[in-house]
Amino acid sequence: MNLRARLSERVHIEDIREVLHFIQDDERLREEVYQLIFDEDHIVSYQALWVCTHFSKADVEWLSQKQEKLIDTAMTCPHSGKRRMILNLICQQPAANPPRVDFLDFCMERMISREEPPGVQSLCMKLAYQLTRSIPELQQELRTMLEIMEPDLLVPAIRSVRKNTLKAIKAKKN
Repeated sequence: MNLRARLSERVHIEDIREVLHFIQDDERLREEVYQLIFDEDHIVSYQALWVCTHFSKADVEWLSQKQEKLIDTAMTCPHSGKRRMILNLICQQPAANPPRVDFLDFCMERMISREEPPGVQSLCMKLAYQLTRSIPELQQELRTMLEIMEPDLLVPAIRSVRKNTLKAIKAKKN
């Protein structure tokens, strides 16, 4: 199967399921899909990311070995749709302990950024919570940032993630 050629065309969910079927027992093809995330052709890289967002739990565990490169890519990616999918992949993985401070700063900055789409803001908020869970001082900083966000000015998706994150912080504290 020529994955690059396949992902350079219009892809539907059935196509993704077919690609996932082929890569499930083939380490080489799985690695090829991962490498296509970084392809120069934006369509190919976007479609490869879309495939990765449908990975099985075992494949996500495999992908977590590559978390550092995914984080670097998320922080430098100019395309918000690709950034959202990369953040989604990172969100499914266990958070590094200790967390990368540059990535935590990125998430805290982007979760309140008006330039980011709601999907990226929401994922950054979730990731900031994951990254600060083991460090009370940082979690307090996150809580303060969430509390100063004006709920009435937020879109419903961000308002919901904010509320759930504050609830999780409060439950952890008690």
